[in-house]
Amino acid sequence: MNRIIVILITTIILLQGLFSCSINSNIMFKEAKGDVLTSDSVPLLPKEDYRISVDDKITFSLATNNGKRIVEGMSGVSDDTRTQLQIQEYIVRKSGVVELPIIGEVKIDGLTLAQCEDTLEKRFSIEYQEPFIQVKVTNQRVIVFPGNGSDAKVVPLLNNNTTLMEAIAQAGGITERGKARVVKVMRREGEQRMVYKLDLSTIEGLKYADMVVQGNDYIYVEPNPELARGIVREVAPILSIFSSALVVFTVFRTL
Repeated sequence: MNRIIVILITTIILLQGLFSCSINSNIMFKEAKGDVLTSDSVPLLPKEDYRISVDDKITFSLATNNGKRIVEGMSGVSDDTRTQLQIQEYIVRKSGVVELPIIGEVKIDGLTLAQCEDTLEKRFSIEYQEPFIQVKVTNQRVIVFPGNGSDAKVVPLLNNNTTLMEAIAQAGGITERGKARVVKVMRREGEQRMVYKLDLSTIEGLKYADMVVQGNDYIYVEPNPELARGIVREVAPILSIFSSALVVFTVFRTL
């Protein structure tokens, strides 16, 4: 009997070591030895303006005479505020072009909003007198992992000055499992993503709260590992089987 108990305990210990390799395997973006994350030069403001990319959706408004009628309508000088507002969204194709009414295809991939407006004004000037154009990207968003994978959210950027704190708040805040001291902002700069590591667990980290996020940023709050709970969850079914087998064995021993 004692021998069986010893075997059972030994098996449980071996299973614990086996399953511990798969426990918390859902934790992403772990730091390897030697990795150096940027924490002392976090850009509170974007280093450069957002550039339009493939699959972006844009809308634009157009007014002639450099937008004169818009100003007159706002000031009450004129009741005619016809600006030919284009409420339809236009998608930037894989080739980097967008097809617009009247002017057809225009390559805008890689342009800032200001450059895009200048480009469209030149193209529309063939048909309209001194066109005034405003362009807006409607599908800018950030992906927030607030500390628990199942709570991840895609947060749309409703304005160009959305802060890190606003984005986290829209995602529901940092979860109970999340580490406020380990928040990683992953931002595409050129051909690679820079990773900025922030500590929001102290008052000193308040300076990072006003960091302006950009479209396609990843905000990852590292979760606390749940080693004990994971071991119990993985071992419990097997332990139950062994316990049942032990009960059956004991019953047969007493017969």
